[in-house]
Amino acid sequence: MSHVFPVRIFYEDTDMAGIVYYANYLRYIERARSDIVEQIGLDQREMRAQGIVFVVTRVEADYLGTAGFGDRLEVRTTHFAKGATRWVFHQDVCREGKVIFRAVVTAVCMTTDGKPTRLPAKLRSLPKDAAG
Repeated sequence: MSHVFPVRIFYEDTDMAGIVYYANYLRYIERARSDIVEQIGLDQREMRAQGIVFVVTRVEADYLGTAGFGDRLEVRTTHFAKGATRWVFHQDVCREGKVIFRAVVTAVCMTTDGKPTRLPAKLRSLPKDAAG
């Protein structure tokens, strides 16, 4: 499945050189993933009350360009269920259509006790990765 999430760069997002501080890209892709969860119709507060949470277990990131104050970016995400417990996200942050940051993020569905558990049914019904 694919998803687009807009991001506007504020002064507070930048470092002393006037470019987006590197760690903020992780915030932007996290916001996009949270928006995906909401659009799918999952309530993470309700899931937590039931003892189930998503935990990011891997992030592979490449910084390919820069953005600065006033820029408008898009986080373009494709995602799929992989196996019984994993949810994988391929996320590109783009400025004017050009990829400036790319990440692959793996999240695992776990109990609040730290044990892997099956993805919610709404996620299990998503298209699977061919390697799935």
